[in-house]
Amino acid sequence: MSRTWWRRAAAGLAVAALAAGGCTGPDRTPGPVSPPGPVESWVYQLQGYPGGQLTELARAPHKLAVIDLARDGRDDYFTADEVAALRASGKVVLAYFEIGAIETYRPEYPGLRADAGDLILNRWPDWPEEFFVRYWDARWWDRVVRPRIDKAAAAGFDGIYLDTPLAYEELDLALVPGHSRDDLARAMVDLIGRISGHARASRPGMLVFPQNSPELREYDGYLDAVDGVGMEELFFRAPDEPCDAGFCATNLDHAAALRAAGKTVLAVDYASHADNVRAACARYRETGFAGYVTTRALDRISAPCA
Repeated sequence: MSRTWWRRAAAGLAVAALAAGGCTGPDRTPGPVSPPGPVESWVYQLQGYPGGQLTELARAPHKLAVIDLARDGRDDYFTADEVAALRASGKVVLAYFEIGAIETYRPEYPGLRADAGDLILNRWPDWPEEFFVRYWDARWWDRVVRPRIDKAAAAGFDGIYLDTPLAYEELDLALVPGHSRDDLARAMVDLIGRISGHARASRPGMLVFPQNSPELREYDGYLDAVDGVGMEELFFRAPDEPCDAGFCATNLDHAAALRAAGKTVLAVDYASHADNVRAACARYRETGFAGYVTTRALDRISAPCA
């Protein structure tokens, strides 16, 4: 399953109408999020913001944007004014962060390594600056996940985009004796449910989109906790390789089931050849997914499907 390329680079990098109910009042406390209408286009950018600003994203025609909580992937968090300006351009705006792993360049990492090192499990071989964690542990919630939700709510994001639910498949079972993959999947769904409850209590109507692992829909509580799912590489794997492995078909089936259940599917494929871009866009129309075709670096704004 794909990972967004930007995390490797980040360590080296020092719908207004749809969401009108989320305007800030005189005390600048974000109000409730209005239910979004159908999402037909979206943009996914986690680095490469020109001048560190969101101006180019605001000018883009897409109706939903996923950006990181922080412009530098570290602790330079986007402000409420910046998020409000992006939302005022007519976009629903989701804050990206991880829930099943932690990168060494994130601001929480040094403290966890110093006094809660047992939370940090095996390194992800393909991503040497990233470690899976005991995501079911209360300390992970208290020190990492809940503060990130609170930052997103305070900044006025319409919702949150949660990466690495797939930690349940990837962490080393030898480091968590007594646990099975099924136990870990259940624990991930419980975490997503807790995130959803806290986010919506913090800001009513806040949207929740996990990325990948659509098979978690088979566990009780998942469907009620999420508004949709982000899916990488349903049709093309980077760079420009047709996704024809068995897991591609399985992921597509689960994503289609979520769409049939009334959930929004935000699909992103990594392709640059014109024929592949057209093919991916055609598949989005067939499936009813909101699709976006871009480069794996997620460092630029690509055109929406025609």
